[in-house]
Amino acid sequence: EQFVEMTTGLIGIPVTHIWRGHGSAIFIELGELKTGGLLRNGTPRNPQGPFGLKIEWSWRIEGRRRIWCGSWSDEERWPRAFRRLLGSTVSSISLFGRLPEIDIGLSNGLHVVSMMTAEGDPRWVLSEHGEPGKAFMIKAGRLQKQRYS
Repeated sequence: EQFVEMTTGLIGIPVTHIWRGHGSAIFIELGELKTGGLLRNGTPRNPQGPFGLKIEWSWRIEGRRRIWCGSWSDEERWPRAFRRLLGSTVSSISLFGRLPEIDIGLSNGLHVVSMMTAEGDPRWVLSEHGEPGKAFMIKAGRLQKQRYS
């Protein structure tokens, strides 16, 4: 119920920033961005929207009739696909599968989909940043809500 409430509120919010973490991890920021401050070494942190999706690995970006790229694609394909996401708005968010994966549909017809291929739980987190924030993820095969500060 809380997941549906949160995700219903995301409909119409734009994709404002996409960045790559370690390995093939991607972070998709939604909504108006705030600066992220500085890391310990003095480099700037990535800006953060009020909502974000993190997929640690095993993801793909789907078009209407093909896969644009994924976590196993040649990394040279990623920037073009990421640019196509920017500025589009969230049109749907759904979970699918016995071990829930996430599918974020966008106004331009693209979908960002998690699809874990290793042992353990699907490795995605949908978070609402704030004080304190809340996040939804999969633990022990079930959707879990966590609070963090």
